[in-house]
Amino acid sequence: MKREWLLLCGTLISAQAAAGSSASPPLVVSPAGAPASAPAHKPTLVAPDVTLTGRVTDDKGEGLPGVSVVVKGTSVGTSTDDQGRFTLLVPEANANGTLVFSFIGYTSQETPINGRTSVSVQLKSDAQALTEVVVVGYGTQKRSDVTGSVVSVPQDRLEKIPVANVAQALQGAVAGVTITGGSNLPGSRPQIQIRGVRSITANTDPYLIVDGLPFPGNLNDINPNDIGSIEILKDASSTAIYGTRGSNGVILITTKRGKTGKPQIRYNGYAGIEYLYTRLHPLDGPAYSAKYQEFARQRGINVTPVPNLGEQANYEAGRTVNWLDEVSQRGVIQDHNLSISGGTADVKYFVSGDYFKQRGVLKGYNFERVSLRTNIDANLTPWLTIGTSSFFSHNNDDGGRVDLGLAQVASPYGTIYNPDGTYMVFPQPPEQLIKNPLLGLTTTRESRVNQLTGTGYAEVAPTFLKGLKYRLNATYSYRPYRYAYYEGREFGNLRGLAQLTNDERHNYTIENLLIFNKDIEKHHFDFTALYSSQQNTYFTTTETGTGFINDRIGFNSIGSGSNTPTLSSYSERRALVSQMARLNYSYDSRYLFTVTARRDGSSVFGADADKYATFPSVAVGWNVANEGFLRDNNLVNQLKLRFSYGTTGNEGINPYQTITGNALLQYAYGGVTSVGLRANSIGNTNLKWEQTTSSNYAVDFGFLSNRLTGSVEYFDAKTKNLLLARQIPIVTGYNTILDNIGRVQNRGVELTVTSENVRLADFTWKSDFNFSAIRNKVLELYGNGTDDIANRRFIGKPLGAIYDYRMVGVWQQGEDASSLDPGAKPGDLKFADLNGDGKITSLDREYLGTTLPKYTAGLTNTFSYKGLSLRVFIQTVQGVLKNNPTLNFVDLGGRLNTPREVGYWTPENQRQDRPGLNYYNPRGYGYPSKASFTRLKDVTLSYTVPTALTERLKLGGISAYVSGRNLYTWTKWIGYDPEQNYTLGNGTGNVDGGTPNFPNTATYVLGLNITLQ
Repeated sequence: MKREWLLLCGTLISAQAAAGSSASPPLVVSPAGAPASAPAHKPTLVAPDVTLTGRVTDDKGEGLPGVSVVVKGTSVGTSTDDQGRFTLLVPEANANGTLVFSFIGYTSQETPINGRTSVSVQLKSDAQALTEVVVVGYGTQKRSDVTGSVVSVPQDRLEKIPVANVAQALQGAVAGVTITGGSNLPGSRPQIQIRGVRSITANTDPYLIVDGLPFPGNLNDINPNDIGSIEILKDASSTAIYGTRGSNGVILITTKRGKTGKPQIRYNGYAGIEYLYTRLHPLDGPAYSAKYQEFARQRGINVTPVPNLGEQANYEAGRTVNWLDEVSQRGVIQDHNLSISGGTADVKYFVSGDYFKQRGVLKGYNFERVSLRTNIDANLTPWLTIGTSSFFSHNNDDGGRVDLGLAQVASPYGTIYNPDGTYMVFPQPPEQLIKNPLLGLTTTRESRVNQLTGTGYAEVAPTFLKGLKYRLNATYSYRPYRYAYYEGREFGNLRGLAQLTNDERHNYTIENLLIFNKDIEKHHFDFTALYSSQQNTYFTTTETGTGFINDRIGFNSIGSGSNTPTLSSYSERRALVSQMARLNYSYDSRYLFTVTARRDGSSVFGADADKYATFPSVAVGWNVANEGFLRDNNLVNQLKLRFSYGTTGNEGINPYQTITGNALLQYAYGGVTSVGLRANSIGNTNLKWEQTTSSNYAVDFGFLSNRLTGSVEYFDAKTKNLLLARQIPIVTGYNTILDNIGRVQNRGVELTVTSENVRLADFTWKSDFNFSAIRNKVLELYGNGTDDIANRRFIGKPLGAIYDYRMVGVWQQGEDASSLDPGAKPGDLKFADLNGDGKITSLDREYLGTTLPKYTAGLTNTFSYKGLSLRVFIQTVQGVLKNNPTLNFVDLGGRLNTPREVGYWTPENQRQDRPGLNYYNPRGYGYPSKASFTRLKDVTLSYTVPTALTERLKLGGISAYVSGRNLYTWTKWIGYDPEQNYTLGNGTGNVDGGTPNFPNTATYVLGLNITLQ
C-alpha cells in the first residue's frame, strides 16, 4: 500500500484501534525521542523506570516508520521513527507486560516484555489491511466503504521498472485500462483509454488529477519516483464528482509527502541498454537483385541485375550496405533520483530531484528530462494547516533524426557517402524518389517543453464543531513550448528551410471545499461540497522561411531568407465553473450509500445552448461479510456487493467551434490583388455536452483468510449527443455542420484476482491476475439509420471497424479472371464476390473486424525468498484486427527493397497469401491481419540487503535489482510490433518515409536504491 500516506495517518488509526477495547484514556502517540502532543484530557502516567528500545521491520527486513508500540492495557506508547526504531519508557509495574505492535497494512503482533530492554519485531503484511484506505475524488475512504469502481495500482508497478512515462508501467496491469500508441518513442505520450472508446471525435483521454488538483500537463511530465500512489476511477459514481471532465475516467496521482522524523535521504537510480526487439530484415544484395530480375522478367522488359545505373558499380564489386544497421544503434537509458524528506510534528517536507536520459535505438531519437518537486505541509495552529507543492520539469527531445522507413526500402547496393565525406542525397542515382535515410542527421532540430506548476492549500478545522473542515485549493501552471527546425544543402534543400514554433499554455484552478464528517453510534456521515473555477489559455505562433544564402544562420534569423516568411498564429481560452455535493453514508460498515451531483458551466458552448449541465450519480453497497452470519468466518473474509448508476459529460469540442468562421482569401480586383474573407465553417450555437450514462455491478471478495481476494465487475455505458459533422445541402454554402447526433455503447466484464499461493516462513508466491472484455457498439449515427462507410462507422458494429474486401487467394496461371475481375492477371489478389453479381466491385466489401481488442489480460507472479524477489509479468491482447501497412506498399517498378518476412508470388512459387511483384493494389486493399499478441512484458529480480548488514554500514537500507522489459512476444503479426502502426511508406507509391510510431524495444537495466539514516 502507499507507505507515505499510511505514515501520515496510520499511526493514529492503528494506535486507537489497539487501545479501543480498553477503558484507558486516549493514547498519546509520538515519534521516538519526541514529546507527545497532549490530548484534551491528559492522562496521568506512572513514572517510567525501564527504558525499552527496539526496531520494527516489514517482511522484507526494511524498517517500518510510524508503527504504534503500546503497552497492552495502558496508555503508555510511542511510534517508530523513519528507520523503524523506537524508545519507550515503561513503568516498573509493566516491566513484565506485553507490547502491542500495530500498523495499517500489517497484522498486529503482541510480544511479551519479560523484563527485556531490547525488542525486535517483524510485522507481516495483511492482504485485507493493505487495501484499507484508498484515495477517491476530493478525499479518501476506507476500502471497505467504497461503493464505486476504484482501482489502486500495485505499488510494485511504480518501482523498479525502467520507464520514462508511468503509463508504460501500467500497460496490461489494470483491468479495463488500455494503453497503446507511441509508448516506445522516447519522450512520447501513450494513449490511455478507460473502459473503451466512448466518443467518436471528442477527446477520449482520462482526466488527470495530481494531489487533488487538475494537472494541465501529461504523464510524461511526472517523475515516477515522486508518485506515492495511483488510483483509477472507472464508474459513474466515482467519476461524476468531476462532472464534464470525468466521462473518460479519472487518474488520481498522489505524490510523496514528508514524514515526521529526522531527514531521510534516498537515492534511486538505474542504467541499462535497449535494443530493437523485432526487426523487419531488408533483402540482402543477391535477394534484392533476384527480386528485381523477377519483376523485369514478369513485366517482359530488359532484365538487368539492378534497376539503377548508380547501383551497378557496387553490385559488380559486391559492396552492400545494411541500411537498418546504419540507422539503428544500441540504446542507452538511465535515471537518477535523489530525495530528502522529514520534518517535525508541525512541519513536514519532501524534496526530490530527478534526471532521466534516453538515447533511442534509432539515431537522433533522444529524450532528456530534468524535474524538481518540493512538497511542504505545516500545522500553523491546532485548527489551521497549509501546504504547498511546486513542480518543474524540462523535457528535451532535440536532434535530427534518421528515417527508418527509407532504410527499409533503400537499395543494399546504394552509396552512403559522397567522395568528400558528406551524405549522398540520393544513394542510388538516378533514382530521386528515395533519399538517404541518414540525411535527417544533418538537420538542426530543437524541441523543448517546460512545465511549471505551483499549488497551495489551506485547511481550516474549527474547534467549535468537530468533523467540519473548510479547504481552499489553488493551482497555477505555465507550459511554454519551443520547436525549431532547419534543413539545408546537406539535406538536399538548396534554398534551405527554417521553421520556428512557440506556444504557451496558462492554467489555473481555484477550489472551495466544505467537508463534514459525523459519527452517530453506528451511523457514519461524510458530506463534501465544492465550488470551483478553472481557466485555460493557449497561444501559438509559427514562422516558416526559405531562400537562405547559406546554412549558418538557420532558424535564428528567418527574416533573412529571400522569400517573405509565412506567419500564422492562434489563441484560445476556455473556462469552467462548477458546483458539487456528495454524501457518503454507512451503517455499521454494512450498508453503504453514496449520492453525488455536479453542475458544470463551460464557455465552449454557444449562446443559444445551455452552458450548464448537471451530472448526478448514486451508488449502494452491502458488506455481506460484516453481517453476523458471516462475521469471523474463516472461509469468507470479504464479500461486498456494489451497484452504481450515474451520468458524466464531455465538452467534446474546442473553443469557438459553435461560431461561424471565415478564412482569408486573396483575389484580383481592378488589376490589384486584395484580401477578403470567404466562408470556412458554419457554427452551431445549440451544441451541448456529450453525455455518458453508465451502470456498474460488482462483487468484491476475499476467501481463505484473504489468501484469495479480488473483484468481478460488469458495466454498461451509453454515450449520447455525440458531436459529429453531418452533411447539409451545399446550397447553404457549407458541406457539413457539427451537431449533437449519434450514440455509442460500451459494455464489459472485469475480473481482478490476487492469490497468495504459498506462504512459508522464508518463501512466498503471490499471483495477481486481471482480465477485461469490452464490447463497443455504435447505436446511432446521423439519425437516419444509415452507416457512414466513408469513415468506417457502422450501426451495430464497434468503432475502429475494418471494412474491406475478403481476400480468398491469388490468381494463378491458367485461371480465367476475365468475367469476375477483368484486368486481373496471374499474381494479383483474388477477392470474394460477396453479393453474387458476378464481378468484384466496392459492393463486395464487408465488415471484417475491429482494431478494438475482444479481451485483454495480465498475470504477475511474484516469488520471494528472504531478501530475494522475482517478479514476472505477462500481458495478452486478443481479438484485434488491423490493416497491415508493412504488407501494403507499392514496389515502384521493382526498385524498392522489401522485408524478407513479406515475400512475393512467382510463377514457380504460386503462393496464395502474397501477390506478385507487378500488383499495384488498385482497390486499396488494406491487408487486414490479426494483431493479437501475448508478451513477456517485464521480469525483475531484486535483492534487499539484510538489516543487520545495513546497520553496520550505518545505512537505512540497500536494495538492488535487474529488470528486463519487452522480453518476448508471441504473435502472428508481420511487422515491428502489433501495438504500433509502423509504415514503410504511405502505400501509394510515394515513399515519404517518416516514423509514425517507434518500433518496439527491449530494455535491460541494473538499478540501485539506497537510503541514508
